[in-house]
Amino acid sequence: MKQKNGWSMLILRIVLGVTFLIHGVAKFQMGLGNVAGWFESIGIMGFLGYVVSVIELVGGIALLLGIGTKLISALIALVMLGAIFTAKLSIGFIAPGGYELDLALLAMAVVLVINGSQLFSLDNKLFGSSKENTN
Repeated sequence: MKQKNGWSMLILRIVLGVTFLIHGVAKFQMGLGNVAGWFESIGIMGFLGYVVSVIELVGGIALLLGIGTKLISALIALVMLGAIFTAKLSIGFIAPGGYELDLALLAMAVVLVINGSQLFSLDNKLFGSSKENTN
């Protein structure tokens, strides 16, 4: 059972990492000033656009490498909660641009916060299994 759980957590970590890496790259390509401006246009402090962009880009890379999985996943969960409650909730669950994907990504991040993911992770190679669940 532990082996299956390890592979499951690896799949979640990789999919979440790729997803946020791509979202982060997209934000950097569109220009962080534009991201900050969009944040301000929906009533959010513009500097949070920079913060979210960095979390997505660096967090995606960290998840792919298996560095700080629980911490990065917690940050991503906060980003998803912010996205749902500030930009998506009023649109609806399944409407175009709704929060269904955000909710799924939030759930993936929370599972990784709870379980971690050590299979093929740099954390496991560098520090062993002392802090994170061995699953």
